[in-house]
Amino acid sequence: MSPGPRRLVVMRHATAEAVAASDVERPLTDRGRADAEAAGAWLHQHGVVPDHAIVSPAVRTRETWAAMVRATGWTAPPDLEPALVHAGVEAALDLLRLVPDDARVVVLVGHNPTVSQVANLLQDGAGKREAALSMARGHPPAAFALFDVTVEWSRLSWGDGRLAAFRVPDD
Repeated sequence: MSPGPRRLVVMRHATAEAVAASDVERPLTDRGRADAEAAGAWLHQHGVVPDHAIVSPAVRTRETWAAMVRATGWTAPPDLEPALVHAGVEAALDLLRLVPDDARVVVLVGHNPTVSQVANLLQDGAGKREAALSMARGHPPAAFALFDVTVEWSRLSWGDGRLAAFRVPDD
């Protein structure tokens, strides 16, 4: 295992169409695709290259991941996790605990309110103050929190993430 902290990105899917045949079939809007690509580009420019991804199988989350990959060339295949569609915070934490401990950088793409709650519960309170203040205002579509994590994924608990950044579209 390489030294240094693990990195975790907790992201809400980008802006989706308001209606479709079902909630899980709602695709991204043009703005959503552009915002997801911009989020991926920002992460890539800041050295974030995931080796593991957990993505809800809903169309809007899969399209968010695909747009990020288009913008970055990332090669980690998404682990499409049905539980993320309606997961609560404990279920989402359980999914993160199942990540192989040799994974150094993990991206989770899911839905609100779970994504926002997970991000808020993970932070240890000692991270970037301006990022925490921004995150406290809400987790809009395509927003993500970037954490440094020093524990193994299997031991991840609330308060184990040091908030390094919080980005919303057009930041």
